[in-house]
Amino acid sequence: MKNIRNFCIIAHIDHGKSTLADRLLELTKTVSKREMTNQVLDSMDLERERGITIKLQPVRMSYTLNAERYTLNLIDTPGHVDFSYEVSRSLAAVEGALLVVDAAQGIQAQTLAVASLAQEQGLKLIPVINKIDLPAADREKVAGELIATFGFKKEEMLYVSAKTGENVESILEAIIEKTPPPQGKIDGPLRALIFDANYDSYRGVITYIRIFDGSLKNKDIITMMAADKKTEALEIGHFTPKMQRTEALSCGEIGYIVTSLKDISLASVGDTIALEKDKMSTKALLGYQKVKPTVFAGVYPADSNDYGKLRDGISKLKMNDSSLSFVPEKSPALGLGFRCGFLGMLHLDIVKERLERESSLELVVTSPTVGYEIVKTNKETIFTSNPAEFPDPSAIAEIREPWVTTEILLPKTQVGNVMEMLGRYRGIYKDVSYLDETKALIKYELPLAVMVKDFYDDLKSVSSGYASLNYEHLGIRSGNLVKIDILLANERVDTLSRIVDKNEAQKEGSAIVKKLKELIPRQMFEIAIQAAIGSKVLARETISAMKKDVTGYLYGGDRTRKDKLLKKQKEGKKKMKALGKVHVPPSVFLDLMKK
Repeated sequence: MKNIRNFCIIAHIDHGKSTLADRLLELTKTVSKREMTNQVLDSMDLERERGITIKLQPVRMSYTLNAERYTLNLIDTPGHVDFSYEVSRSLAAVEGALLVVDAAQGIQAQTLAVASLAQEQGLKLIPVINKIDLPAADREKVAGELIATFGFKKEEMLYVSAKTGENVESILEAIIEKTPPPQGKIDGPLRALIFDANYDSYRGVITYIRIFDGSLKNKDIITMMAADKKTEALEIGHFTPKMQRTEALSCGEIGYIVTSLKDISLASVGDTIALEKDKMSTKALLGYQKVKPTVFAGVYPADSNDYGKLRDGISKLKMNDSSLSFVPEKSPALGLGFRCGFLGMLHLDIVKERLERESSLELVVTSPTVGYEIVKTNKETIFTSNPAEFPDPSAIAEIREPWVTTEILLPKTQVGNVMEMLGRYRGIYKDVSYLDETKALIKYELPLAVMVKDFYDDLKSVSSGYASLNYEHLGIRSGNLVKIDILLANERVDTLSRIVDKNEAQKEGSAIVKKLKELIPRQMFEIAIQAAIGSKVLARETISAMKKDVTGYLYGGDRTRKDKLLKKQKEGKKKMKALGKVHVPPSVFLDLMKK
């Protein structure tokens, strides 16, 4: 174990994490020049296009220093706040972390949050200032930020360019010299942490593991302790980054297990794997949580004939993403679809784009909401994320909503603008601190519901694009909330219902009906658009009926002939208004969600 080093890379989006991983793979000759591509560990097209890591990827490298051979296990972790639990489990699987910061941009909010989490878990942080080849690079300023924030020494700083490869070799030496080797009981009972898993339609669930105690051999009977599920280790091995079979994995090593399981939810991230024969005497590793979705939205095919394709596409994604949840849902306006739960807005965006690409679908996604806890007047408590399922206002005693604590890193000059914006979003001020003479860190508490709409766009707008955000869940709190119903021709359209702060209800209701008046095509009869809370109408707009000239073919004759036709048309329109349904095209829902 003394020659094993387990580490991960902590970096904000677009700070060069994947490029640095590429250079490390090249230097250690893990990947041949023939197989080398940009962003080797980012296997999805979506990851390459957006410059983000969605699915983490481990890899084993070998490196010789002072005539001694070392095994270096890198876990390339997701960088976005939506995947913070997965990041925490990746951190738990290693002893060290490269803290990579862009020499032009400096520390960002997510870097700060993940690095603080790494310090809490006792990881050895190695500061790396990347992109020193950029004209805008200010290595001394960024080094000062790292020293002031994390207490590093000036001589600890590593200045590199992952793009050109400049000084990258010094990182490998620092990993070996500074990262402590893994600790554990080689002869003890098996304890392995699951830090990721995926599903292979031919081989079943494949778990990515770090062994903390004991060892594991092929064909061993193992159990997932949280799920209490027994299975066989059909194949074990490590990553190069391709899967390479081996006969055994021992204490301190990182690898994979091919199981006979067919349900990925049985191999949850953070769970402990033990040998079946020792499970009663084995103590589970700390930190396991059941991942719960926080953002919900209805997902419908634009063409109702594609419902089967959508069902198959979501089911396929679910096999590799246990955090995605879905249940069938029916909307009078949109037809058959699914109510899906996501970890956050980026997760929603990724799932939508993958469904559209991989299943060749055009989708309509309803306005995202969060999960609400409703206490009824009869003391019954219900949980729902769908405004259509809210009981009558007279039956509601209290509505509770999730809150988050946010950290926003931004230039000092933008503090006033951002604080004014946070006030509009029902934010509660907690603290402002200054990292140096130019950067400030604002801490606020906010309802999660306000962050699933236009929050990110507004934040970037008021901060001129300089603010970066991180948030953590606080729990649920009682809110002064109401449900706004939208009625078209006196018929409630559940898909358009939304939950808002009572003080904002009038403004929100007026804005929706005005926009709907512009979006809904005219019919042969007059359409009333109303926003209401229960029986109280907040706002109304009217779409006038299309006019048809029923008297155009007449020429000459008595006036009564024209009056008779006009009266008949009026009665027809009245009848259509009473019986007719307003057709709402799917494009209306897409346009309504645009700011």
